[in-house]
Amino acid sequence: MAMKRTRTPWMKAEDFGRSLPRGLGVNLLVTDMAAMEAFCRDVLGARIIYADEDFAAIELLGSVFMLHADHSYLDNPMTGVTAGAETRGAGIELRLYGADPDAIEKKAGALGHIVLAGSIDKPHGLRECYIVGPDGYVFVPSARI
Repeated sequence: MAMKRTRTPWMKAEDFGRSLPRGLGVNLLVTDMAAMEAFCRDVLGARIIYADEDFAAIELLGSVFMLHADHSYLDNPMTGVTAGAETRGAGIELRLYGADPDAIEKKAGALGHIVLAGSIDKPHGLRECYIVGPDGYVFVPSARI
């Protein structure tokens, strides 16, 4: 693992790991930590729990997910999966239930992010849109109709 961090993290990695609740966890490997952190905060309305050059813990709609910089995963098996990949997360939708698709679509467009599909009411009872974030991850804010 190659770390660029120059300050002491807000808690030890093992303490953070032990604090996570049971359930599904998401970790996004990113090429540009600052860009993804800004997208999460400024477009999706997430709260940044902690962020540095290597790692970020993000709270969004009551869930916590993580960002790891590519360089921090050099010894991890995932390195082989992401090496040479033009777009990360191809085929994965990161669905944000309870998020306002119209507001997020507006913020994304204003900040120059790709709106893959604008907000629309869908037959499955949700209003949603598709936003492409840094590294090609697709976020789908969805609200009940």
